[in-house]
Amino acid sequence: MALELYLDLFSQPCRSVYIFAKKNNIPFEFKKVSLLDGEQYGEEFGKINLIRKAPALRDGDFCLAESIAIMLYLAEKFKTPDFWYPADLQQRARVNEYLSWQHMAIRSHGSKMFWLRLLVPKALGVEVPQDKLDAALEDLNGSLKLIEEKFLQDRPFIAGDHVSLADLVAIVEIMQPVGSGLDVFEGRPKLSAWRDRVRAAIGNELFDDAHQIILGATEFVKQLDPSKMQIFKPKILKLFM
Repeated sequence: MALELYLDLFSQPCRSVYIFAKKNNIPFEFKKVSLLDGEQYGEEFGKINLIRKAPALRDGDFCLAESIAIMLYLAEKFKTPDFWYPADLQQRARVNEYLSWQHMAIRSHGSKMFWLRLLVPKALGVEVPQDKLDAALEDLNGSLKLIEEKFLQDRPFIAGDHVSLADLVAIVEIMQPVGSGLDVFEGRPKLSAWRDRVRAAIGNELFDDAHQIILGATEFVKQLDPSKMQIFKPKILKLFM
């Protein structure tokens, strides 16, 4: 049985896994899971991942959840180049530091901005108060500043001279609010230059392919069935509003 990756490229963690696998020529079968259609709650997906989130991996009888765990598994199984998850103790610590920080920081704040600017008003039909948008933007800007001043500093990449899993996860998370029409790179030359280096390291074609759906999110949302979104409405409003 071929290795299977259950993905929805609307999701940042799924895009990270997708890019990592494709960039490293890891053979896998792409199993599409539409999160906005609620397919993660289906019986079949539940057999793969009881957490009910994507991405998920199945390698024979072995199933695995959580994007970071999946990428580390792929890195070790397929012996990917060292720079992705360096053997050097301090470089690896830099990667681990970012991966440990990002969950409740840039990923959370980027997702919130994406939902508040696009999905809540356009897909759920709920007006977002300006003070909520302003607070979300302040949180996002704080995380972006930390990426520049703490995680990047004067280095080309987060762990040093080479791209790593930390950079891959970071750029994918930063692109999420861009999908809502927010130019997070404006007025941030250091962040913009880093983005260009990461995009070049990943490969322009792969980078653009992986982000096609999120950068076209405004048009994508117009095609959503509003009735299917109602299952998420109470949870989303509680989470973000």
